[in-house]
Amino acid sequence: MKAYPLKFKPEMKERVWGGRALEQFGFELPEGRIGEAWTIGDHANGTTQVVGGELDGLGLNEVREQYGAEFFGSKGYSKDARFPLLIKLLDCQDDLSVQVHPNDHYEKLPAGELGKTEMWYVLSAKPGAKIIYGLKDGVGRAELAEAIQEGRIMDSLQEVPVEAGDSFYIPAGTVHALCAGVLVAEIQQNSDTTYRLYDYNRPGLDGKPRELHIEDSLNVIAYEGSGATRQKTNGATPNEWLELAHSPYFITEKGVVTQAWELATTPDTFTILVICDGAGKLVWEDGEAVLAPGECYLLPASLGAYSLDGNMTVLRSYLP
Repeated sequence: MKAYPLKFKPEMKERVWGGRALEQFGFELPEGRIGEAWTIGDHANGTTQVVGGELDGLGLNEVREQYGAEFFGSKGYSKDARFPLLIKLLDCQDDLSVQVHPNDHYEKLPAGELGKTEMWYVLSAKPGAKIIYGLKDGVGRAELAEAIQEGRIMDSLQEVPVEAGDSFYIPAGTVHALCAGVLVAEIQQNSDTTYRLYDYNRPGLDGKPRELHIEDSLNVIAYEGSGATRQKTNGATPNEWLELAHSPYFITEKGVVTQAWELATTPDTFTILVICDGAGKLVWEDGEAVLAPGECYLLPASLGAYSLDGNMTVLRSYLP
């Protein structure tokens, strides 16, 4: 079988902070407050299935078993490892918990889990929207522990206003939280491990307070700085890639497509495309696909030459 761009049926996740905004992408949402669409993933908590083409109905795990390094690249496939990334769209109608993620080396990681380094690209933001992004200067473990004990943790956190087009790199160890009124694309390590520092004393979906993980959080925070970076991207040059995040786990770039753009995959890594806004098409040797916002494609390493055309904003992610 010749390689072709793979699109998947998203896995929808209900969250106490979610809503219905993901319907704007044409997704079929189940009942409830849907906070996350896992658009490309192979995790114990959700594996996406291919939609269309010869591999229709196969899970990402099954595609990996059948096609290995041919599709996922020499860097992207290991017989004993899951797909390395997880791609999400998040609808934040309320504030997320204040949280932090461990790195791969934390001794108390759940069995089989990875650490979690991630990045956000803001697709839309309501006026006045903000996020929590790191600790204020001078806040160390002792100061943060005392603030938590005294119920004033918010005084230790840095708030940042956000608008569409903002990009945030969030290495493991960064205290962070998305807040109400933002819609984001998230590229992350394939992990579902989150340590909560604070959850606004609200009930979860079951009516009970959600578990906090204070000791684990205090253990994994990078008090001297995690290497987190942020940038405004609305000045991106058309048909040139602007690097948003360069981590040991993924590289993510933004591209503003205004005319035909000739590109190609390489044998060492798959490529993931997230369509942020606008419209256009993806063309490869044996076919083409019309693209719309919210769609995510996995381009096999063996796909080779392809092109993007139209007027749209695209995120491209691949392995370093």
